Amino acid sequence: MIDFVPGQRWISEAENDLGLGTILTLDHRLITVLYPASGETRAYARHNHPLHRIEFTIGDRVKSHEGWSLQVTEVTQKEGLITYQGVDENGQPQTLPESCLDNFIQFNKPRERLLAGQVDQLNQFALRYRTLSHYNRTLRSPLLGLCGARTSLIPHQLHIAREVATRHAPRVLLADEVGLGKTIEAGMILYHQLLTGEAKRVLILLPETLQHQWLVEMLRRFNLHFSLFDRARCEELSEENPFESEQLVICSIQLAAEPGPLQQQLVEAGWDLLVVDEAHHLQWQAESPSDEYLLVERLAQETPAVLLLTATPEQLGKESHFARLRLLDPDRYPSLEQFLEEEAQYQPVAEAVQQLLSEQPLPDETLNTLGALLNDADNAACLQAANNTQSSTERAQAREQLIRQLLDRHGTSRVLFRNTRAAIKGFPGRVVQDYPLPLPELYTLATQEHPSLASQLYPERAYQQQVSGLEGDPWWRFDPRVEWLMVLLRHLKQKVLVICSRAETALELDEALRVRSGLPSAVFHEGMSIMERDRAAAYFAEEEFGAQVLICSEIGSEGRNFQFAHHLVLFDLPDNPDLLEQRIGRLDRIGQSETIRLHVPLFSGSAQQSLYRWYHEGLNAFIDTCPTGSALFSRYGQSLIALLSEGVASDDERLAALVEESKTSRETLQQEMQQGRDRLLELNSRGMEPTEPLIDSIQQSAEVDALKRYLNLMLDCYGLESEEHSRNAIIVRPSDQSLLHDFPGLPRDGATMTWNREQALAREDMQFVSWEHPMVLEGMEMILGSELGNSAVGLIKNRGITPGTMLVEAVYVITSPGGERNQLKRYLPPTAIRTLIDPKGNDLADKVAFDTLDSQLQPLKRATARQLISAQRQPLIDALGAADKAAHRQVDQVIEGACQQFRKEISSELQRLLALKAVNPNIRDSELAHLTSLARDGEAKLRQAQLQLDAIRVIVAA
Repeated sequence: MIDFVPGQRWISEAENDLGLGTILTLDHRLITVLYPASGETRAYARHNHPLHRIEFTIGDRVKSHEGWSLQVTEVTQKEGLITYQGVDENGQPQTLPESCLDNFIQFNKPRERLLAGQVDQLNQFALRYRTLSHYNRTLRSPLLGLCGARTSLIPHQLHIAREVATRHAPRVLLADEVGLGKTIEAGMILYHQLLTGEAKRVLILLPETLQHQWLVEMLRRFNLHFSLFDRARCEELSEENPFESEQLVICSIQLAAEPGPLQQQLVEAGWDLLVVDEAHHLQWQAESPSDEYLLVERLAQETPAVLLLTATPEQLGKESHFARLRLLDPDRYPSLEQFLEEEAQYQPVAEAVQQLLSEQPLPDETLNTLGALLNDADNAACLQAANNTQSSTERAQAREQLIRQLLDRHGTSRVLFRNTRAAIKGFPGRVVQDYPLPLPELYTLATQEHPSLASQLYPERAYQQQVSGLEGDPWWRFDPRVEWLMVLLRHLKQKVLVICSRAETALELDEALRVRSGLPSAVFHEGMSIMERDRAAAYFAEEEFGAQVLICSEIGSEGRNFQFAHHLVLFDLPDNPDLLEQRIGRLDRIGQSETIRLHVPLFSGSAQQSLYRWYHEGLNAFIDTCPTGSALFSRYGQSLIALLSEGVASDDERLAALVEESKTSRETLQQEMQQGRDRLLELNSRGMEPTEPLIDSIQQSAEVDALKRYLNLMLDCYGLESEEHSRNAIIVRPSDQSLLHDFPGLPRDGATMTWNREQALAREDMQFVSWEHPMVLEGMEMILGSELGNSAVGLIKNRGITPGTMLVEAVYVITSPGGERNQLKRYLPPTAIRTLIDPKGNDLADKVAFDTLDSQLQPLKRATARQLISAQRQPLIDALGAADKAAHRQVDQVIEGACQQFRKEISSELQRLLALKAVNPNIRDSELAHLTSLARDGEAKLRQAQLQLDAIRVIVAA
């Protein structure tokens, strides 16, 4: 039985944060302990308690509760209480009873914890060491930020993300056509900037209708938890700056642009990265820029990194296009006149590129143009080889080299990225079929009672409003579209997406299918939680037992992609061509494998049929993407709405004239856009380098088997439950034995996770787990920031080792100071140095691998481990001294390797940009200044790296 005495100092291993406790009272059954540091009192059973006696020895430095410290030279014990003698900081002799020890003493450093007898489990030590290894590899990877997103590995998206994300404070315009993934590109860029610490505070401004889409995309694809700020939320936090309460913010640009204190607070909140979607709405004229433009201009002046997104960069004319480039770099684009003059000079460059891309000999005119554009000696040989008629290989290489030079030196390709469907290829076709149906008389009466555009386009809502509170059949009892839809579903026997403009219509249509057909259906609308939407989407995605039809409100055309379906029913038509394109875009995406079939039920002679005709014949919006749709709607929208509101028939002469005029304008605009295509810009946007090696590298870096082993170890050490869900998927949830109530990146009710990218893309109810997933990456940071596993004792049974032999395994970490915001962590992330000291002081780490040793170890009871540490205290201290020396001998080599990599990459990039600055003014001075500063100071900071002991494991041979 342990001899407890009032006044002794003990620590609770179950509640280490209570500090140092003092025995108050005891009897034959209970011990009462006071913890002065926390003001807590605990009572423990004498035969079963978590207490550990704190005893220091000669050579230790201990602190008194008055704040002074003592170097122990002698330890005496009387009636069960310890007294320490020694000298203080001033060299004066002092005496310190254990009752006067500092109440806040906590043992978290590995050396202190080990010598105090506080040891962890062997698997926790193994987790800590493997965490260091995986964390180091993850931060070093040049693919950081490209691997962990739930996205398909699409070449042009990866090229843009890698090109832009690695810049310091990138400021670019992403202008890919609809369906090519601008949101994903922007997400990958800001995801990389957040992972590397280049950005911490991000603001996304966009039209109110797109807020939910971005919220879902950032969460589902990148595990980024943005907060949505609307007027109500801002008013709740009106006593302070509401935008300072969150790091990642989405806000409606209409709300933010309203003059007043809210706008001022938004600007004053300070951001590292600004994203503006639908940037073509930022209207600008030199005399009268819009409120939205003025807001973004203010923010862009204060924010280092800016991403502007638009599918139609020149939609509102050259002036607005110039104005957006001016937001990115006002020094580079000071005036519209200069911009137009420069743009006129791009045409010869584009024509030269076109000639280089062809297999034909280069005309003298083209050679002269190229000579003027690339007027240096290095390119003279390339120009000659570009016309080599003997060697096609040499000719192709020379032409590729010339194109690369043009890409670097000319045009707006450093600040503007635009991919087109014509350049990317691989998109499926579209087929549309309209189904004229008779208009029910009840609808005619309802629209006469409530005349409006909405009642003409959505008569079921007008009818429902009329019979509200009265006894009457629901609209789906007599609406012929419902019977038509049931027949279509039975005929197709395939997955069908149905989109309606209103949530009420979607819910009632879902009810109609359940009541009248019994077909398996799911519904998806804005009134559902994100989890409910996930379940509906997952039910629709399930191949064998899932829903045949998913019925969405307009929100179903935002943020979710259903490429696995090939049939889209437009139950009604939206009153805006952009919304129509968003609807079709849920199926018409990269990855769609079949022709998309659009089904449009219409009431004959109604405004619906008239709107269909304008979309189909005037805009060609069903068969092909319509980049001119917004411009044409801005031009003809009022006339169209006026005609539709009065219920004009589809054969009306006024509508026919409007359709024909719209068609002519569309063809003219498309011809202008095609003629104005910048082939140089397109080449730069999709990249000249082959992307297969990059995609292969991303797939290989997944290291799925290693990830699964690490996950299992981490879950086991923290007491989290996991069970197999299906092939390549597991369910992870907290348990009663969990060490943490909230584990990073894991919802409280658990999550289903898969490491298979294709499965994650098909099943939105599953999280895509990778080395960059928050549960893994933040979990690793949590482990390394805690004491878990930094002290352990194990037993080894090996015939080659003499029983009683003690080995001391010490793990050290090299860390660079101040590396988080200047990317130095990539060159020198926390780096482990492992030592294994034998009784003679030799380091055996190179001879005995960690995994080999770890697999042979067996745990020791904690009491036995403490006895061993107490008995071997001095040999342990000696072994740790030898480990320190062995580790320090390796530090210089690690730091030198990091410095060499740093010099090679930074100096090379700086020299390249300085050379390009002479011929391409799109190289920003701020970017050069950052690289110059980094090249000057970075190596010095790397050489300030510190070595510290991270973990110790004592191994005794049986």
